[in-house]
Amino acid sequence: MVLIGIDPHKATHTAVVVDDNERELARMKVRADRGQVAALLEFADEYRPRRWAIESAGGLGFLLAQQLVRAGEDVVDVPATLAARVRLLGSGRGSKSDPNDALSTAIAALRDPHLRTVMVEDHAMVLRLLADRHQDLTSLRTQAVCRLHALIAAMTPGGIGRRISADSAASRLRTIHPATAVEVTRKQMALELVGDIRRLDKSIAQVKKTTAAAVTASGTTVTDIYGVGPIVAALLIGHTGDITRFPTAGHFASYNATAPIEASSGKVVRHRLNPRGNRQLNHALHMAAVTQISHDTPGRAYYQRKIDQDGKSASEARRALKRRISDAVYRQLRADART
Repeated sequence: MVLIGIDPHKATHTAVVVDDNERELARMKVRADRGQVAALLEFADEYRPRRWAIESAGGLGFLLAQQLVRAGEDVVDVPATLAARVRLLGSGRGSKSDPNDALSTAIAALRDPHLRTVMVEDHAMVLRLLADRHQDLTSLRTQAVCRLHALIAAMTPGGIGRRISADSAASRLRTIHPATAVEVTRKQMALELVGDIRRLDKSIAQVKKTTAAAVTASGTTVTDIYGVGPIVAALLIGHTGDITRFPTAGHFASYNATAPIEASSGKVVRHRLNPRGNRQLNHALHMAAVTQISHDTPGRAYYQRKIDQDGKSASEARRALKRRISDAVYRQLRADART
């Protein structure tokens, strides 16, 4: 089998073919346009069997990777950091250029059997897009509320309470009668922010409704876990993708950063918090854990037992609960994949 490494860019894509001995057989640069897939398939027609290795198939190379998969090709995703290591450590490939990047990408795929296979987009991507949209809208609303707080505080002593709605802010603004040009401008900006918040509230409600319908249509059982509603379920399913790529619950926990990192040295054996991993998945598990802790659930009992019997701090107990929820999510998603 030959490996065809691709270094994708906005304007062009560079492809390099290598054999099992890392020997370069051919190279080609194509324009990034409607004919890019046809040109690459024609170029690679004589090389069979073949596998395509695309650097950052989930980023800049996403569209090209999806087009090749839909054409029936075998495609793997090569992380940019892995390709960079191969380029820097390889003899004669240290210089940064498109052909060298494509060559390093192919060699990385040749030597690493655990790279992610690119799959055609499915319902999981729908849920991911909806979950990400919900987070974007929520962030915009939070930003608008913070700015509105600052403006109202500059016009009235004591400002306004932390929990604010468009109606409560509008009611407060009606009691403010500006006397200077600065105050008039400040109140006008505050009223515009009230309008922004109302529009965002409507958009958030619509996204929640659409997400709930999409989660129901997926037939997932992950919502059986306490604290996993439609938005959290969409985050979990969308950012996990194909759950079968994780051989065990431990691999899944490592990916979502609920598994601690070993930081041992010499005879001292210790572990520390994992700041890496998929932060969206970690955030979803955190929301589920907080929900379980705040209600009378087995998760809350487990959390309290960690504090009372094992001497854990509140943060340590919450992290332990997140790992427990991660294992439960893994079991549910595996069961969904089988059915």
